[in-house]
Amino acid sequence: MSEKTPLLHYRLTTSSEPPDGSKRTGVKGGGHYRRSKDKAAQKLGALFGVVIPTLLSMFSVVVFLRVGFVVGQAGLYHSIAMLLVAYFIITMTVLSVCAISTNGALDAGGAYYMISRALGPEFGGSIGIMFFLANVCGSALYILGLVEAIVSTFGVPQESIAAGHHQVLPSGYWWALLYGTALLFLCFIVCLVGAHIYAKAIFVIFIIVMTVLASIFMSFFIMGPIVVILPHTSVLNTTSMSTANYTGFRLHTLEGNLFSNYTVDYTTGATMSFATVFAVLFNGCTGIMAGSNMSGDLKNPGYSIPRGTLAAVLITFITYSVLSLFAAWSCDRYLLQRDYSFLGDINILPPMVTVGIYASSLSAAMSNLIGASRVLYALSKDDLFGGVLALARKTSQSGNPWVSVLASWLLVQVVLFAGKLNTIAGIVTIFFLLVYAAVNLACLALEWASAPNFRPSFRFFTWHTCTLGILGCLVMIFLINAIYAFASIAFMLLLLMLIHYLGPISKWGYISQALIFHQVRKYLLMLDVRKDHVKFWRPQVLLMVANPRSCTGLMTFINDLKKGGLYVLGHVKLGLLDELPSDPLQSRYDSWLCLVDHLKIKAFVNLTLAHSVRHGVQNLLFISGFGGMRPNTLVLGFYDDCTPQDHLQGHILLSTGHSFDTVGSTKDPGEQRSPFFPSLRGAEEPKDLQEDEYVSVITDTVKMGKNVTLARYFDQFNRDQVLGSGRKTRGVTGPFIDVWPMNLLQPDSHGYVGICSLFLLQLACVLHDSRAWNQAKLRLFLCMEAGYSLQEKEEAKLQGMLRDLRISAQVQMVAWDQVVALHWQRQREWVGENLSESEPSTEDEKEHCIQKYPNNASQLTDEYICAVNDLICRHGTPQPAVRFLYLPHPPADRSRYRAYLHQVDLLSRNLGPTLLVHGVTPVVTTDI
Repeated sequence: MSEKTPLLHYRLTTSSEPPDGSKRTGVKGGGHYRRSKDKAAQKLGALFGVVIPTLLSMFSVVVFLRVGFVVGQAGLYHSIAMLLVAYFIITMTVLSVCAISTNGALDAGGAYYMISRALGPEFGGSIGIMFFLANVCGSALYILGLVEAIVSTFGVPQESIAAGHHQVLPSGYWWALLYGTALLFLCFIVCLVGAHIYAKAIFVIFIIVMTVLASIFMSFFIMGPIVVILPHTSVLNTTSMSTANYTGFRLHTLEGNLFSNYTVDYTTGATMSFATVFAVLFNGCTGIMAGSNMSGDLKNPGYSIPRGTLAAVLITFITYSVLSLFAAWSCDRYLLQRDYSFLGDINILPPMVTVGIYASSLSAAMSNLIGASRVLYALSKDDLFGGVLALARKTSQSGNPWVSVLASWLLVQVVLFAGKLNTIAGIVTIFFLLVYAAVNLACLALEWASAPNFRPSFRFFTWHTCTLGILGCLVMIFLINAIYAFASIAFMLLLLMLIHYLGPISKWGYISQALIFHQVRKYLLMLDVRKDHVKFWRPQVLLMVANPRSCTGLMTFINDLKKGGLYVLGHVKLGLLDELPSDPLQSRYDSWLCLVDHLKIKAFVNLTLAHSVRHGVQNLLFISGFGGMRPNTLVLGFYDDCTPQDHLQGHILLSTGHSFDTVGSTKDPGEQRSPFFPSLRGAEEPKDLQEDEYVSVITDTVKMGKNVTLARYFDQFNRDQVLGSGRKTRGVTGPFIDVWPMNLLQPDSHGYVGICSLFLLQLACVLHDSRAWNQAKLRLFLCMEAGYSLQEKEEAKLQGMLRDLRISAQVQMVAWDQVVALHWQRQREWVGENLSESEPSTEDEKEHCIQKYPNNASQLTDEYICAVNDLICRHGTPQPAVRFLYLPHPPADRSRYRAYLHQVDLLSRNLGPTLLVHGVTPVVTTDI
């Protein structure tokens, strides 16, 4: 028998997903195990459950039609080398399959199920679609190959050659389509009836194939030398001899077939090479997933899958090797190169090989069809594509997914209309290789993640074998066809992105999280705080949130201020664990994380339980972060009498894993739940934090070497409105960031380059340099007295510092003689009241009095502070988006805490969004 087309060049068998009739059924009302009289027969051992399906999947028609072709083109040496390389790649993948399949029970879907549960829904779903399409096209390929084989033997030749008495079937495109449809319908009926019929069918086919192989090996010893008439069909215009010799086992024949002799393929006219011949051979080495797909039907999957799969791989390797040796030892090269079906010509019973080809082709087509239906059923159950695949979940009373079988059959029928699939055969092979590469990747990821629950009973694998399997599959992909390889990978990536953005969250666990945890832990250990340098300083912020309902604007603003640093949302729940039945924070954590998703901020959440807010903040400052990633700046909301406003009114937490959304965009009302945040404090209700305790928190933070920032009026901050105005029209001035680096509550200080002033300036620059705020304008205000002798020197010094620090800012000089005069007047009045009026006082005595009582002498009046506040307001035109003010150190005397807070309140009153900053750490340097 001859093969008329190169269709079988790229034929690839696939493992079939076993029918789940013996598994848990999909009967409505709850899953249960099918109870039948032959229940014991449904549980298979290693031989019938793994070895036989895998052998059938790996042998297929390649063993009958391509072994002689490989030896004839590549020679025995190259053929054995190809087998060693191919089986090395396959064995590496088999080791990964055995490892994953023995780490837990497998459900329907085979490779898709393993990959999706290991790598997550995105990777698993994209591979599942490719696996499904490859099975569909593979089934069509084998049906067409079987039709061509039948027509070649029994069809009426279209040439002028006289037809034999057995050539009675009409030939042509429509007749071939009719034959293919009939054969496909036979496969469809078998798969539609259920698992038991399919199992019996493949067992019968296995007996036939083994009988044919036995006759082939016997023929080499029984048949004597004969002359073989070569097939008439050839694309080569040649008048050379049409016969070749079968010599039997002869040494000179073996010597003539040892080395390669690549020629033109007589069916396609293409010149063969090592790569093209290797691709043909590799197709006969696949199908290794059949055993793992039968895990639900095995008595002991952990025992049967590794031993059965490896046994099948070993048997097929020995069979291919011995058959190659016998062919090279007994057939001259011309016979091997010009007759694909030479095994039938030299067989003691020639029809036996034809029967073997028919049986193996039918088995492969059936295997691909039922495999496609099981993958589709698994995809529908996982609901990765919403309601698109909802119908595919329907099953019969016995648990057979008949809708998936029907859909797969229809798609295969559509593909049959293509007639000949030479153009897509290569990409089908590549799809399967990508699946095998993904299995290796899944095993590699599980091994690298060092997950404690990854404990496969099969331990004969390492990350080296997984890596070699991945590389081998990728090399084969590009060796077969580089264009198809790029197209397949691009298609897989497109599916991956679609599922990532459109698919629902899964509950399978994500290997990416395990890998990230593993790597982050290692890098955190490498982040040595002793190697910190001021050049690489960045803000690492702990924002204390009393109730997130009232401060969403502040949370989004601080997200812009972090400059890629650590950002932690902290919250203190008042209470003692001793007085509670359980930790009240566990149930609230998910709501905080969903809020973070909704606000699209990159922040961690840290909640604590304490008997007071002060001790809770201390706890968070002590324990937040790890190693070199710890908060260095505390941000507090301002302590004032403003009534909190609810910015989450009417919002719903949506359990999609991706967002926090409103009711209007809800897709599944059953997945909604209200945000678990308490109601806001009313205007008359007492605060959890008193004034003295609030200032004590600031003092504690400074003692711990942390910077402090007080945020005020951020309930008025609308990020979209502020930043959107500068983006609408080019050339329009963006929002302003105003910086007042002087300690305005200590007017007798003239320094602008202290640690606190530079820290304040650095924070403003960090905000300005963020992507969202890069259109903003930075304005720096310097307060100077007209008679101040060092005014020009201070201004020049500041300009030089800005230049050295590469900070672009508009420096504005502010004359505040009238404002600061209020302070000097109050100081002179106090000195006059405390010195003796009977004796004239000297300047030295006045200075001595000021130094003796500095706090009293420099005590600020409300009039002065209000004047400073008015000065800031008058120089805030246009209105800035945010102001940065100097926050003085709290007084050492606790009795003055209320006065201190009152002064800061007057200073920042009605200024709009304002940050009062007190820095204690150096943050800038002029060094490279």
